[in-house]
Amino acid sequence: MRVIGGILVVIIIAGVIAAFTATFTVSETQQALVLRVGEPIDAVNEPGDPDPGLHFKAPFVDEVVFIEKRNLEFDMAPEEIQAADQERLVVDSFLRYRIVDPLRFFQTVRTEEGARERLRSIMDDSLRGVIASIPSNEVISGRRAELMERVQNAVEAQVANQQLGIEVVDVRILRADLPQQIADRVFERMRSERQQEAARIRAEGEQAAQEIRANADRQATIIRAEARAEAERTRGEGDARRNAIYAEAYGRDTEFFQFYRSMLAYESAVRQGTPIVIPPDSEFFEYFRSERGGN
Repeated sequence: MRVIGGILVVIIIAGVIAAFTATFTVSETQQALVLRVGEPIDAVNEPGDPDPGLHFKAPFVDEVVFIEKRNLEFDMAPEEIQAADQERLVVDSFLRYRIVDPLRFFQTVRTEEGARERLRSIMDDSLRGVIASIPSNEVISGRRAELMERVQNAVEAQVANQQLGIEVVDVRILRADLPQQIADRVFERMRSERQQEAARIRAEGEQAAQEIRANADRQATIIRAEARAEAERTRGEGDARRNAIYAEAYGRDTEFFQFYRSMLAYESAVRQGTPIVIPPDSEFFEYFRSERGGN
């Protein structure tokens, strides 16, 4: 009886172990591959075929490899890359990706560490290829969005070509700076170029200002000349009109006109304390030599 009891206990324990090793649980954030003698025979909860929860496998024969289903991030170590103008830049970047084909992923890189090694090579090649076609100042100060888009396109093309079972989600360049040993020299050159540009702009501005002032002076001279001409014309018309009035008045009463002109001459010539030397019989005083005021 004791032997039979012992055998039953062993059978029960073996059954429990077999039952335990025949099941596995896959969470919603994971996908799994069932391997038999090292070869994958089934994929569980892969993208496009969600099936998380409890699953079964052959006990003692099959093993399960769990693969992350969420987005993964891979940081590249800062490295020096030569730009199109032969300047070397220190570039710090990272990549986000997710595993979309666990079977292909296992067959090509097997583990996340293997994927990182492959992605490191792809990222390095893509960064060097893109940055080598762009001047360093554009990498540092502009076109960053276009640069990252070009790098991501290059990475996606290589990942697709190598069929890694990976989808590239995002590629970012955190920093692209000059190495410290040449930064001061490059910045000094850029400062000199900006100063030359500023001097050129100031010279062009001064030339434009001189042209504007010269044009304004020329316009003012023309306006003044036209105003003087108009004034002379108006004055001439006034004098002509005045002379016409005088002539008309002279024609109506010649003696009165002569008398009026003489009075105006006396008013202008005879001032208090002003000596005048004129002969008594001068025509200037003809209106003083007779009672009638004339000849």
